[in-house]
Order: sequence, then structure tokens, then C-alpha cells
Amino acid sequence: MRARRLGAKLRRLREDAGVKMDAAARRIDGDKPKISRIENGRMSIRRLELEALLELYGVTDERTVNALTTMLRQTRRKGWWHQYSQDLDPDFEERLDLEDDVVRILAFQPLLVPGLLQTADYARAVIRSAERSASEEEVDKWVSMRMTRQDILSRDTPPQLVCVLDEAVLHRQIGSPATLAGQLKRLREVNSPPELSVQIVPFGQGWHAGLDGGFSIYSYPDPLHLDVVTVDYLDGGLYLEEDSSVERYRRAFDQVRASALSSRQSMSLISRLARDLEKQV
Repeated sequence: MRARRLGAKLRRLREDAGVKMDAAARRIDGDKPKISRIENGRMSIRRLELEALLELYGVTDERTVNALTTMLRQTRRKGWWHQYSQDLDPDFEERLDLEDDVVRILAFQPLLVPGLLQTADYARAVIRSAERSASEEEVDKWVSMRMTRQDILSRDTPPQLVCVLDEAVLHRQIGSPATLAGQLKRLREVNSPPELSVQIVPFGQGWHAGLDGGFSIYSYPDPLHLDVVTVDYLDGGLYLEEDSSVERYRRAFDQVRASALSSRQSMSLISRLARDLEKQV
């Protein structure tokens, strides 16, 4: 995914500079298919080639050059999830790669609490339901991975996380009543706007812009100005990087968030539902 993000940024820089693909190819002694593969993240680029292209595109800002050079170096780095790679779907590996150096995540989920905010018990219940043939050892490994994934939220400089949930998430019986109650308490405990905020779109809102499904918008540090959208579906996720697509989902998120209860109202609803569940335990 880092290679795709680097390629997407190089494509934008080339287009902004008005440089044709064949001119870029000549600069690095390649051909148009090579430039296409680099820009689509399907082929690695050497540092000297990167520097040559940036010079051709007129990119002289030191911060931008350093950021792209760092990104190139990171494309060769193995993430913490490498130890689990034999058990991971490639789409999910890309998701973990996206999260690793993000500075802001805007997330909407209509069905489940997102993995970054799940308790171990809730995660275990989700995994057991989705992977019914998995052994207890496999389930333990996946739960451990999900908990490790959450470490990005306790870094010295964690990403900002704005999470909007449909109220249905709070009612869906995942695991036992105690499991769901524990998960709702977790949402209340982590809510700390603006660094980490959880808001709920109530049933009474009716239609809203997120009813087509869950999605997340990942933003990366200046000066790269890179955003990536992930759209969830049954077999994985769709990754969108074009400015027009990102902007469309950004507007959708703004509309969904405008439909949601305030943070204080959301916490009040979550607390009430948690108390109701505790009475069933």
C-alpha cells in the first residue's frame, strides 16, 4: 500500500507539472508501461529514479522531497503484522499498512464496532462467528493481532480518530449481553474529543448518507496531502485514491456526522444501553 500511495503522489506531481508519461519514462531510461506500473504501485522505484522524476516535475520543496524519500524507504520496511502474514488476507494487510503511519482516520460503520475500538471479548465473538471452522488457537492469534493493531492509538502521537456508528451497532447482539455491555463501556471510556470521538446516528434519523455501507478515510502528513478511502464489502475492501472519489466520500462523512448525535448525547445513549444490558447479566 505504501508503494501505491507513493505512485499515486508521483502521478499527481507529473500531471500537475504537465509532463507526459513518455517524457517521464525517458528521464529514467524506461518506457511508458514502467511509469504506469510505478504510479499504480505495482513496480518499485529506485532512489535515483525518484530523484530524477522529482527534478523533471519541478519538485524542489525540501519537505516534499524528504517525505517522498522517506515513503520510498518505508515501502521496503516490514510492518508489525509481518509475523501474521501467512494468516492474513492481502486486502487486510493493505488496511494495516494504511493505518501504520496515518495521522487521521474518519470512519463510519453501520454494522459492527470497528476493529480499532473492539474489546478482546467482542473481537473474539466476531471472529468466532465469521470463522466457524477456526480452531481456538487460530481465534486466539487473530484476537491478539486485533489488539496489537490498536497500539497505534496509544502512541506518543496517535492518529486522530473520528468514528461515527449507526445506532444498530449498539443493539446488535455480538456475543453475550456481558460482552456487548463491555464493548459499549469501552466506547464510552475511549471517547475523548477531538483526539478520539465516537458519535451515534440514531434510528430516528431515518435515511442518511452512510446506509450504503461502511467506509474510512485515511489522511497522511503534510506536505504529501494524501488521502485514501477504503470501502468495506464482503470479501475485502475497495481502495480509492482519486481526488474526486475521496472528495465524494468526505462529503458523505460530513453528512453522516451532521446526522449524528453530539458526543455528549451519544455517550448518554451508550451508557443507557449498557445499563440495560447489565441488567440481563
